[in-house]
Amino acid sequence: MPGGKKETMLQYVDKIADLIAPQVEGLEKDEIRKMIEIPADSKMGDYAFPCFKLAKILRKAPPLIAKGIAEAIADDPIFEKVEQVNAYVNMFINKEAFAGDVISEVIEKGDDFGKSDIGADRPVVVEYSSPNIAKPFHIGHIRSTVIGASIAKIYDYLGFKVIRINHLGDYGTQFGKMIVAYRHWGNKQDVIDEPIKTLLGYYTKFHEEAEKDPSLEDEARATFTKLEHGEPEETEIWQWFRDESLKEFSRVYDMLGITYDSYAGESFYSDKMPRFVKELEDKNIGRPSTYAPIVSTLTQRKYIKREKKSLVPTELGFVVNDLMVKYFTDIVDVKFTAGMEDKLDSVEEKGDDWKKLVEDFYGPFSKELKTADDAIEKVKLEDKPTGEICEKCGRPMVIKMGRF
Repeated sequence: MPGGKKETMLQYVDKIADLIAPQVEGLEKDEIRKMIEIPADSKMGDYAFPCFKLAKILRKAPPLIAKGIAEAIADDPIFEKVEQVNAYVNMFINKEAFAGDVISEVIEKGDDFGKSDIGADRPVVVEYSSPNIAKPFHIGHIRSTVIGASIAKIYDYLGFKVIRINHLGDYGTQFGKMIVAYRHWGNKQDVIDEPIKTLLGYYTKFHEEAEKDPSLEDEARATFTKLEHGEPEETEIWQWFRDESLKEFSRVYDMLGITYDSYAGESFYSDKMPRFVKELEDKNIGRPSTYAPIVSTLTQRKYIKREKKSLVPTELGFVVNDLMVKYFTDIVDVKFTAGMEDKLDSVEEKGDDWKKLVEDFYGPFSKELKTADDAIEKVKLEDKPTGEICEKCGRPMVIKMGRF
């Protein structure tokens, strides 16, 4: 092996930087390391080092610099060959030596091969499987379960604190129907013996009977309303259905070696939304149909994130909020939002002129927008180095920020 060292792909970049550094005065090794590239075309080598940046430092033409570096490092045993192509030093790794290094490391580290602490115990939530209570566990759930468990293991192996969540479909009007069906035609022992098959049978039976007796639909709605309000009898039956279904699901998970940290499903959040909805309604802000899309948009644009059971602003969210408050004070205001929604409701309900509404809004807003555009410093979103090298391609890993 080259130099008797067990060089992995990550270490090869360091080794190349070590070889180039003596040939390039005025650049630190870390800076050289960041300049090393993976050519888009493998015919141009496994690694490439561009010399354009060095022309000003060394006061030479980039092709001459590349030629000098290529000649200086070509004899190192980690290379199969080194070529100068215009202003690039193209390096071809000794494949036999590289394979030997990797195999040796696999033998030495065993199950710990590839393991790292790149995650630094940062939390990562992986949600997978998520079957519906009282319905069969089908092939689609198997696919999600296996892929999710694999992703969780990878994150765990990389040093992240992994939270495995099985977000069950365990709430909704169908439970009102199943409870009604159980009361009319059910048998406790059947549920215990074959929970999924029996509960699904109740659901099917309900719809067959409801076609003959539509009043069953009203009974089911009333039953689910009682469940929403936490009535003891309905809650006890629902919880029993959930528990019996989970026993069946757990049998499958045990066969697959799948574990979870949380089975909190839809029901977990049922008592948490009303207080937020009430606060918004008290201020006449928002409409129920818009809440989910608003949260989704804010999350996708990285303005907010989930922490435990809460939504919290991100650093980007704070920056954007501060800019909005500073330059758009008339808009970032509860009274403005409530008033605008009332006007939009009038457009929908009374047929008010929407064009005039837009014109009245956009006139003053366009002036504020121009003022803000002139005043806000243009920010160039630079890639943020992580200090890590990609284990797959050997290139430096960076964090890229989108336009939002």
